[in-house]
Amino acid sequence: MELITHALTANSLLTAFAAVGLIMWLSNAMSKRLTFGRIHGSAIAIILGLVLAFLGGISTHGQHGVADWPVLSGIGLMGGGMLRDFAIVATAFEVDVVRARKAGAIGALALLLGTTLPFILGVGIAEAFGYRDAVSLTTIGAGAVTYIVGPVTGAALGASSPVIAISIATGVFKAVLVMIGTPFVAGVIRLNNPRSAMVFGGLMGTVSGVAGGLAATDRRLVPYGALTATFHTGLGCLVAPSILYFAIRALVGA
Repeated sequence: MELITHALTANSLLTAFAAVGLIMWLSNAMSKRLTFGRIHGSAIAIILGLVLAFLGGISTHGQHGVADWPVLSGIGLMGGGMLRDFAIVATAFEVDVVRARKAGAIGALALLLGTTLPFILGVGIAEAFGYRDAVSLTTIGAGAVTYIVGPVTGAALGASSPVIAISIATGVFKAVLVMIGTPFVAGVIRLNNPRSAMVFGGLMGTVSGVAGGLAATDRRLVPYGALTATFHTGLGCLVAPSILYFAIRALVGA
């Protein structure tokens, strides 16, 4: 047993890939057998990941979830920004440019609405829970855009760790909600072609939520929804710590 543990720890990144692969296999099996495909395996995997992160934090009193376990220390690298951004870029390469151009002005409008409306909702929720300063309101509002925009904005504005954590939690909740809800509303909103997928991705914004939801609806639509969702994340990282922050500051003061 000690020999196996040493081998897994010495090859931590490979161990991380194997562990994530095992969780995805288990999640997809649960999706197929327990929900008959209505809840995508990615949504179940995110929930399992959050549970494991919670258990890892409790057992080690650390700050990095399961990455604080020596055997799974490779999760810290695998789950970092480098591989995340690589996966997003790789997804975008599957897009048919001719079809993508058909989104046109509607896609641009979807990006604008998908950035501002969740931000306003997030700011309202933050204010309802007692936050009054511009930095906290902006950071939590940015988290409602995506769980990537939240911490990026918080770090840029100097927000406290609890506020950044709340912004991440807000974004994760949104991602899971989008992932679970997409198959149920797809028929109603006619989410059945690349153009509608791009508009949907722009409005929802969360790359993981849109990708998982579209995968459960029609796998062919995933690259199109992920493309505009990726732009949405980039747009949020640009405007949240700048334009939106100054707008909130003008309304509430420092």
